[in-house]
Amino acid sequence: MNKRIIVLFRDDLRIHDHPALHEAATAGTVLPLYILDNDRPFGGAKQWWLHRNLEALESAISDIGGRLWYDKGDMEKTIFRWIKEWKADAVYWNRVYEPGIYERDLELAKKLDAEGIEVKTFEGTLLLPPWTVKKEDDTPYKVFTSFYKSFRTNSIPKPLPKVKELNVPDIDKGASLEELALIPEIPWYHVMESIWDPGEAAAIRRFRSFTKNRLPSYTDRRDYPANGSHSTLSPYLALGVISARSMYHSLLKHSVSPEPFIRQLVWREFSYSVLLHFPDSTSTPLDSRFKTFRWESDQEAFERWTKGVTGYPIVDAGMRELWATGFMHNRVRMVAASFLTKHLLIPWQKGADWFMDTLIDADLANNSMGWQWVAGSGLDSSPYFRVFNPTLQGEKFDGDGDYIRMWVPEISGLPDKYIQEPSKAPAAILETAGITLGKDYPEPMVDHKAARQRALARFDEIKK
Repeated sequence: MNKRIIVLFRDDLRIHDHPALHEAATAGTVLPLYILDNDRPFGGAKQWWLHRNLEALESAISDIGGRLWYDKGDMEKTIFRWIKEWKADAVYWNRVYEPGIYERDLELAKKLDAEGIEVKTFEGTLLLPPWTVKKEDDTPYKVFTSFYKSFRTNSIPKPLPKVKELNVPDIDKGASLEELALIPEIPWYHVMESIWDPGEAAAIRRFRSFTKNRLPSYTDRRDYPANGSHSTLSPYLALGVISARSMYHSLLKHSVSPEPFIRQLVWREFSYSVLLHFPDSTSTPLDSRFKTFRWESDQEAFERWTKGVTGYPIVDAGMRELWATGFMHNRVRMVAASFLTKHLLIPWQKGADWFMDTLIDADLANNSMGWQWVAGSGLDSSPYFRVFNPTLQGEKFDGDGDYIRMWVPEISGLPDKYIQEPSKAPAAILETAGITLGKDYPEPMVDHKAARQRALARFDEIKK
C-alpha cells in the first residue's frame, strides 16, 4: 500500500539524517509540512533566522523533486484539517521536548491513533533521547560530570543518508512562506544578513571549516571572542539545520582529539535531560533557596544592560554584538549574565527572556540551563559566590581589546592598558582618545567590589 504521509518539520530543517523524512520517503507519498505553531512563539531574531532557513529547506526539497507546504495556527486543528483534505494515512515527526509542547504532542498522537491515523515519532534533535541516560535508581542525573561519564558509555546511532528523492502530491493549498510574516517590517537585520548563511549546505561548510581550522586549537582558544576557536554552529543546531549525530560521527574520524568539543555536545544533551525531567526550570530556580532571593526590579539598569552601556567594555561589547548579529560568544554570555544577576541583582529570568528574544540560536533547554548555571540557582551550577570580575575577564580573554574595539568603537582610541577600564585612564589619555566619560562612554554603573559584596550579602540571607 502506498501510504499518504504528512511529515511535520519543526526543529529539523534539513534533509540529511532526518529520521521522519527518511522513513516516509521509503513508505509512500510524502507531504512535507511546516506549521507555524501558535504554542511556540519565537523571538524576533530567531524568526528572521527561521525564515531564511525555511527558504533554504524549500529549495533543498525542490531539488529532490518535492515541495514544502506551509500553514499556521493551532497545531491540532491544522493537522486534522490537512489530514481530512488530503486523506492522509499517517503523520510522522521528529520529537520536540519543550515543556507543554512535548506533552501536547503525546496527546495529539493518541487522538490521531484513535482516528486510525498512523503516527511515528523519531529522535531528530539530539544524539540520544533525553530519557536515555539515568542513574541506576532510574532518576535523572543532576551533576554534569556524572552524566557525561555515563553518556559516553552509550553507542550513538549513525546518521541516516540524505533523502535523494521524494514522491509528493499535486495539491495547491496552504500558506506561502511570506504569509507566515516572520521577517520584521523594519529591516534591522542587515548585519545578520552579512554574517549568517542559511541552509544545511552552509551549515555543513561551516562545520567542515571549523574542524579543519579551529578544532586543533579549540581547547586553548575557544574562550577568546576575537579570533577565537569557537564553532559558531549553535544557530544551525537550534533549528536542526545540521544533525548533531552527523557532527558527532564526523568528529570521531578527526585526527585531532575531538573530545573537548564532543563534551559541549553532551552538555547540550544534559540541558535537554534537565528540561525534560524538570520542566519548570525554564522559569523556576532548581535550587529552592533562590525562591526567596531578594532580587532588584530596576528597569533602567536592565535597559542599560540590554543596550550595552554599563561602563564595563566587555559586557557592553557582548550586548552590542548580540543586538547586531543575533549571537554572542559563550564566554561573554557568561560574563554578561553574571553582571546582570550579581552586579545588578536583576532576576535571571529577565535575562533569559531577553536572550530568547534576541539570539538566533535561542534554545529553551540551553538558555534556561545557562542562566540558572550562572545565577547559581540551577543543577550543578557555578557557586553563587563566584562573581565574574568583568575587567579581569576582559583582560584575560580580550587582552588586546580587539573584541571591544569592534563593538564599542567610541573607546577604540584608548591604549590596551585602559581599554578594559576607561574610568581608570588619566585625563590626558582620555582627551587624546577623544573621550569624555559620562558623555561619549558611561562611567561604570556599579563598582565591582561593592556590587560583589552586596550580592554575597543577599546570598547569605538564603544560605542554609
